[in-house]
Formats: sequence, structure tokens, C-alpha cells
Amino acid sequence: MPSKPANSSAPVLITGGTQRLGLAIAEDLLQQGYSVLVTYRRDKPAVQSLRDKGADCIIADFSDEQGISQFIAYVLENYSALRAVIHNASQWLNNTALDNQHRLMQAMWSVHVSAPYQLNIAFEELLKNHQDQQASDIIHMTDYVAEKGSKKHIAYAASKAGLANLTHSFAAKLAPAVKVNSIAPSLLMFNQDDPPEYRTKALAKSLMALEPGASEAVAAVNYLLASKYITGRTIGLDGGRHLV
Repeated sequence: MPSKPANSSAPVLITGGTQRLGLAIAEDLLQQGYSVLVTYRRDKPAVQSLRDKGADCIIADFSDEQGISQFIAYVLENYSALRAVIHNASQWLNNTALDNQHRLMQAMWSVHVSAPYQLNIAFEELLKNHQDQQASDIIHMTDYVAEKGSKKHIAYAASKAGLANLTHSFAAKLAPAVKVNSIAPSLLMFNQDDPPEYRTKALAKSLMALEPGASEAVAAVNYLLASKYITGRTIGLDGGRHLV
């Protein structure tokens, strides 16, 4: 793994921070002057763009134990403090994505539960070493389906529910030095190749009936980082979908 950049004092760590919501959050924090450390699974233009802006970009695969342990070792070796950890790394696999259902659940659980669990424990002292007048932060990016479930993405929904539950346990364990919260998005951004009929159907699932974009997640992250009080809670970014 490459050495850390010069601007490395108490960074915000964002897992899966080189695309979609993670990328938008990373770019916003860099613009504000935060030091940022991001992980990614595959090389893409955004990686170099973030590096050019001062981010420390580290390749890490959280779908297996070796990838998790290697990344933990890198952070512990190169950093003495963390301002926040944002668990954004995710895999969206449906019930038929893998032939072996055990492997499917294992993959979802490793990325969405095991990796955040291990990172939170490993980085506890780094988060407490953050020198500021307010607590540091852990933010779990969960999902609307963690509460409702999903017929087509059972393993995904179950693992995101596991991540949501970690919020309560770690909030109680780490207070008052570290605030621990979740952000649970529903539809924020379409994929470029989503067909019109899918978009129309998806928009009708929420009261607000719109695609708000990554700015909603960015705003929620900034709110949690600025707050001195909220912990153990979930911010739902679902446009009132639960009332439809």
C-alpha cells in the first residue's frame, strides 16, 4: 500500500468513497478542508481525481478477512487519530447473484457487518485521539430496506439490518467520546442505464416523488459531523416512502 499524504491529521475515513454517494461525500469534505482517507475496490478515474485533491486512496476488499485485516493494519500503522469513520462500502446483490446462497450471505455479511464491526473496534482509540472540543463520529450508511426487507435482495437487506443494529451497540459502547449514527437512504440517485419505466415506478414509491441526488446524503453527513448531541439514531432519506 502507498504511504500516506502529508495532510493526514485526523482524517475522515470513507469506505467505498470513489463512486456515487461516497464520492460526493469525499469531494464535499475535501472542499471544506477535511483530511480524507477513502477505500476503493477497483481503479477508476475518480481515484486519481481524489488523490489530486489530497485524499489518501487505498485499495481494499472487505468481502474477505484478509482484505479487512490488511486495511486495519495500514490505518493503524499510518494514522494516530481519526475524525470520523463513514461506512459506505456496499454490494447490491440480489437473491440469484451467486449460485451458492451461503456464499451470497457470507459476502453481504462481510462487507456490511463484519468489516464495520472490526473497523469500529480496531479504530476506537484513533477516534478517541481526535483532538477537538466535540466527539468524533461513526456513521453507518444503511438502507431503507433494513427496516422493511426485500423479496429480491434478502441477504442484502438482512446484512444492512445488521449494520443498523451495530449503531445502537456502538453508540452505547463509545459514548460520550464517539457519536454513532446511521443514514438510511432509499432512492437518491438513478443509475445511468435505468429505463424510463423503472424510474417512473421507483419515483411513485415515495411521497416526494423525486430523485434528490447525492446532496441529501452529503447534507446528512455534515449535520451529523456538526452535531454535539445526536447518537444512536438513524436519519431516513426516503422521501416519506414509509407512508405510501
